[in-house]
Amino acid sequence: MPLKNLNQEQYNSATSKASKNLTIASAGTGKTSTIVGRIAHLLQNNIPPNQILLLTFTNKASSEMISRVANLFGDEIASQIVSGTFHSVSYKLMKSLGMQVALKRPNELKTLFKSLYEKRIFSNNGETTPYDSNYLYDIYSLFLNSSDGEDFETWIANKNIAHRSYAVIYQDLFDEFDKLKEEHGYVNFDDLLLNMLEIQKTNNFNFYEILVDEYQDTNPLQGKLLDGFKSKNLFCVGDYDQSIYAFNGSDIGIISSFHDRYLGSEIHTLTKNYRSTKPILDLANKVINFNERIYDKKLEVVRTNIMHHPMLLQFDELYGQYEYIAENIQKSSTPHSDIAVIYRNNSSADGIEANLRDLGIKSKRKGGHSFFDSKEIKLVLDMLILLTNPNDMMAFIHVVEYGKNIGKSVAKDIFDALILLGDGDLYKGLTHPNDEKTPYRSTKTTNIQLGLFDDFVEMGSLAKFKNSGFSESFLGNQFLKHPKLTIESGEFLYQFYNLFKELKRMSNPANLIDHVKKSKLFVSAIDSLATQRAKQKDGTIHEGIKTTAIFKANRKVETLKQLSHKHTNIKNFINAMVLGGGELSEGEGVNLLSIHASKGLEFKEVYVIDLMDGRFPNRTLMSKGGSLEEERRLFYVAVTRAKDILYLSYAKYDRIKKQDFVYSPFLVESGLVKKEDKSDNEK
Repeated sequence: MPLKNLNQEQYNSATSKASKNLTIASAGTGKTSTIVGRIAHLLQNNIPPNQILLLTFTNKASSEMISRVANLFGDEIASQIVSGTFHSVSYKLMKSLGMQVALKRPNELKTLFKSLYEKRIFSNNGETTPYDSNYLYDIYSLFLNSSDGEDFETWIANKNIAHRSYAVIYQDLFDEFDKLKEEHGYVNFDDLLLNMLEIQKTNNFNFYEILVDEYQDTNPLQGKLLDGFKSKNLFCVGDYDQSIYAFNGSDIGIISSFHDRYLGSEIHTLTKNYRSTKPILDLANKVINFNERIYDKKLEVVRTNIMHHPMLLQFDELYGQYEYIAENIQKSSTPHSDIAVIYRNNSSADGIEANLRDLGIKSKRKGGHSFFDSKEIKLVLDMLILLTNPNDMMAFIHVVEYGKNIGKSVAKDIFDALILLGDGDLYKGLTHPNDEKTPYRSTKTTNIQLGLFDDFVEMGSLAKFKNSGFSESFLGNQFLKHPKLTIESGEFLYQFYNLFKELKRMSNPANLIDHVKKSKLFVSAIDSLATQRAKQKDGTIHEGIKTTAIFKANRKVETLKQLSHKHTNIKNFINAMVLGGGELSEGEGVNLLSIHASKGLEFKEVYVIDLMDGRFPNRTLMSKGGSLEEERRLFYVAVTRAKDILYLSYAKYDRIKKQDFVYSPFLVESGLVKKEDKSDNEK
């Protein structure tokens, strides 16, 4: 009986007869077991597996749950359940309808957006400067995920009245961006959900029941998607105390209003905590109880073994904190893979990582820059993308801009030229150009209100490449007439030309990656990257650092190659990497995690560091729309990752920035610090 291992509360939730169910599952109370139990209950009642939709916050969580279902019912049944994140499920359903989706990661499209942004002139409106391109991109994503029907101009003006004068330019900029994305078939994560909303209007997917994990982090756009499936049965599991994604538009009001929105729904509560010891849970609850209670709950600690009480570590100096923690980890008997250092700000990880490395302790970092955001990995993937779609402008720009004197704007000029010379086909424009076409022309546009100005490229000459050693077919291509191209940039483009032709004859992902890695283009690009990473403040190149950087870059590509072995189709491999990339962390050893990255994980020994007011809670983010309540929920999530051993640390001074710190209010709320007594247990 698959449900026999559930406790009574979990069993009641998993077997509920109500059509709409919400289960409040605090940290460590067995929400995964409850969701798997609900799926088992549905299958035992002869609900076809392909009529069950499981939505999770990460693809890893989805895989874990489906694996547990497979252990009970077999792979054939489990594999029929539609599961994954809102984004990956939308992608799968679009593919099932025969739709072609060219999915792009946010950082890739930010490059394209920035190229459009830089062509705008923002007239000075006095004291307020316009948002930079990255922040504007992110805030538009927040608008798409959290808005309630208003247009962007109205939304941005309501959010910050000082930017009302820029609203027209912002809106026109995104209109241009959306048009360019549509022209090239690009889709980002927000587009997946928006497109899915439109598809739901004409397609009925006939899901008998939808199960939603981490329901507290659902945003309004995802809420609309849930309603759009028109399923009669909904089973949601979440915890309002762990709602920590307001920056992505998540709305705690969605979970708090569940009972009112779904008349006749049942609210279940899981009260038995199996993860943490009583002292750890007591500390977490002391702090989180300062937040308003949405649903009543009182946790019961199942574990009775108590060997450690939470310990406060106080330091006179910031980097002394990092050094001590690294040394403490070195002395610990806990396996390094079961130790986590958790931080509110990504910069906090640098000091810990450096000190661990100095002691020869391996670590893996997740929650800052993704493995798939590293330039060397993006370079390889972009070459593979060009094989599946030679007209992919972003992939082309990302590869070609590594050439000397080729930046984003020149790379885009070359792209446009090759498309023209190839009569709409970049590869044809590169290998068999139409000589009757003129590749570089004026694109004059003027509109002062929208911040637009003229853009013009003038034809150059091919004479500078006369003794370059290029093949005649390449040397005769008119795209080389761009006036900013030099002999060095021409040589890089020749490497690209040769590599592109060679890869066209291959199809296996692992072989393609290996070939890219050994190519002159890749070696040249990695040498350039390594040189940048090894440059010292005085402008000299540290050869030791450069050698290490080259080694690490090649090692990353080897990791990518290993990931590719289970794929034989290049398109499937690329999309798998884009959809799941953010969930991978590289390496082994001590876990260095942002709080958001630690969500759903647990460790025997946990350090929550840099608990200074301003850093945690992060007052800067609070001033941009965050709240002390959300920061408190972040603290709760961080603390409840610990099973046995918990350290909380803060420092009084940063000697580099010459900055004084005050302890976090959460340390006062937890009872570890009294306002009048800050010196106990100093290190």
